[in-house]
Amino acid sequence: MVDNAADVDTRRILAEHPSAPDVLRLERNTGYAGGIAAALDDVDTEFVAWLNDDAVPSPSWLADLEAAAGPATAAVTSRLLRPDGTVQSTGVELTADGHGRDLAEPAATSPGATPAPFTPSPAPFGFCGGAALVRTRALRDVGGVPAEFFCYYEDTDTSWRLRLAGWDVAAAATDVHHRHGASTRPGSAAFHRWNERNRLLMLLRCAPAGVALRELARFTVLTAVLPLRTLAARRRPGVRPGPAVPDAANFDPRLRLRVLADVTRRTPWTRRTRRDITRRSTVGRGSLWRHWTGG
Repeated sequence: MVDNAADVDTRRILAEHPSAPDVLRLERNTGYAGGIAAALDDVDTEFVAWLNDDAVPSPSWLADLEAAAGPATAAVTSRLLRPDGTVQSTGVELTADGHGRDLAEPAATSPGATPAPFTPSPAPFGFCGGAALVRTRALRDVGGVPAEFFCYYEDTDTSWRLRLAGWDVAAAATDVHHRHGASTRPGSAAFHRWNERNRLLMLLRCAPAGVALRELARFTVLTAVLPLRTLAARRRPGVRPGPAVPDAANFDPRLRLRVLADVTRRTPWTRRTRRDITRRSTVGRGSLWRHWTGG
């Protein structure tokens, strides 16, 4: 059990729990990514399961995932269902602008109904870290889990590195009920900051250099343009001012400047880890990008 700088009550529960878990206590909260990274050295099983604390699997979940893992499979993803029974994710796809996006099949149920049987679609680019099984040796061989990410995009980054190393990712016919974002509140400033920052860090580590620099430049230019759009909207004579930009935290120039500062501070780390990823790769970044994005 990784104690991610938990409070006193949580530590008491751990101390009194009848399973008497071994506790690895961290001095600060390192997030989902940091917690998995901290525990990885102590894992001695063939696979390591990733499961969010707001996700509830079926009793056969692990067996279903293991059954779907062939000898060349490094990770198996589950089908994640929202509380109303609609599908949140059947894996992760790679978009043309470098986002990792949940693959979601059309909902086959009405709210509250029993989900339809799940037939896995063709292998996704990556696994969703909310509920997945990852081969321990493969994970270690590609550099482990990026603890720097704290949370979000650690699964897509790991999928990138596994595929660059020649491993496959599969989907299993098993359902997990998930209260997405129960602890991070999707739409919050922290949520968007982690997502925007980690997407850029992932691209700088894993994607073809031209793609990574293009997306970093786009992010930077839009950050500079947003205040000008707002100013122009306020100065238009005779026009009632309206929202110049979408009302979302990831369009706040201050948040975006913080993201750029975070990325800049991590430049030595991204350069060093990119070289390490290249050394471990057996598949070219460009060929992988073209195959999964068509770009």
